[in-house]
Amino acid sequence: MKLVGVSGSLIGSKTSKAVYEVLTAAKNIASDIQVELVDLKEYDVEFVKGTPLSYYNDDTIKVVNTILAADVLLFGTPIYQASITGALKNLLDHLPIDAFKSKVTGMITTGGTEKHFLVPEYQLKPILTYLKGTVPTGNVFIHNDQFDEDNEIIDVDVKQRIKKLAEELVLLKRSLEVE
Repeated sequence: MKLVGVSGSLIGSKTSKAVYEVLTAAKNIASDIQVELVDLKEYDVEFVKGTPLSYYNDDTIKVVNTILAADVLLFGTPIYQASITGALKNLLDHLPIDAFKSKVTGMITTGGTEKHFLVPEYQLKPILTYLKGTVPTGNVFIHNDQFDEDNEIIDVDVKQRIKKLAEELVLLKRSLEVE
């Protein structure tokens, strides 16, 4: 089983740290799982132009193919202006309509105000389900105050929710394989 975590932020490290924590928790739950972090700030993913994938640069092709090869996906994004980042939306626009069929697709978000905690449900979840992803019932929102000055997660409750999300991702994928 391959779990790919995508950090949809082009600046900072809170979101990539949050995604990494879920990947680590999943690896602790199932030592046989392969995990990979795709941090969008490390890639030059081109804007969608409506052309076949082969017309894009190597970074775009690599990131899209990494996502398509995954069994389980975790999408992380900071919340800007009550929405996911443009970089993450652009990446998702590169994918075919059935990209997530038979895949589990989880969500973790970061933000500076508690008012944004519903953005994953109303912005990201509809995209993941449109692409045929199976979305777990739980997701994790982390307020900026729950990180320390080194961007380490310091809130015990958040750490527990991260562990629970990782468990749900692994168990949900295993249950889909049985069917």
